[in-house]
Amino acid sequence: MSSLPLPAIRVFESVARLQNFTKAAEELNMTQSAVSYQVKLLEEFAGAPLFHRLARGVSLTDKGDLVAPVIRRALAELSETFRTIREEQNSVLLVSVIHTFASNWLTPRIVDFQTRFPDISVRFDIASRMVDFVAEGIDCGVRMGKGSWPGLKAHRLLSGGFTPLASPAYLEKYGRPQTPVDLLNYHLITPNDDWWPVWFRQAGVEGPLVMAKPGVGIDTQQIIANLALSGGGVALVSEGIFKDEIDSGRLVQLFDVCASTGSDFYLVYPEGRQLQPKTRLFRDWILEQAGVL
Repeated sequence: MSSLPLPAIRVFESVARLQNFTKAAEELNMTQSAVSYQVKLLEEFAGAPLFHRLARGVSLTDKGDLVAPVIRRALAELSETFRTIREEQNSVLLVSVIHTFASNWLTPRIVDFQTRFPDISVRFDIASRMVDFVAEGIDCGVRMGKGSWPGLKAHRLLSGGFTPLASPAYLEKYGRPQTPVDLLNYHLITPNDDWWPVWFRQAGVEGPLVMAKPGVGIDTQQIIANLALSGGGVALVSEGIFKDEIDSGRLVQLFDVCASTGSDFYLVYPEGRQLQPKTRLFRDWILEQAGVL
């Protein structure tokens, strides 16, 4: 059995509704002969005439009357399904974002975006890897780096500079260090982190670094900062990400030295594609929140 001639379905619906080959051809932007051909294909597939050919127009046969409502419902359901997909695509913003930025900087602020743009639903895809924006349906992302990724447009949001922080409770118990070298006698969280030698050099401490106290090894800034908040030691984390904790006094910046490896936080999205309105609104909003606009 031959396959259903799908192009003929849309032609049949138009002819059945308008009851005229010429009008259907005009609506579909086809020639009348092309319309007649598609109808003939469908009738051959059905094995029966679907239209009575009249002097002025056409009318449905009994078989045509049987098929017409089924086709109308099917086309209506297809149209509704694709409309729903389009609306969802236009109303759901999928943001790929690294964990610490999402939890400590973006989440506390996202309520403002939702208040301003209540028709846009925001979903976070928490990932540290570089995603395939097109294949995975990601609208935009936040990454840490030097601002150059092939095929991506990048907007700098925050400095990735890092500085030692500690809780007031920890400092009350152990005292505040007076010089950067004093930190070697404190509980440094993740003392083997590559950032510590960079910060100490920036602070003027040269030579081998000998840590007097053991530390806890942790690989995410959020958990490092949480341990510092609970009085577990001195955290070396991004100043911009934990600005709220510093401003509120929950964490204390020990020295006015902020070191950097040259990596900052960036908003990124595919370059060369027209931005959807939802992505453009989010871009402008997050740049405003970061103090860039």
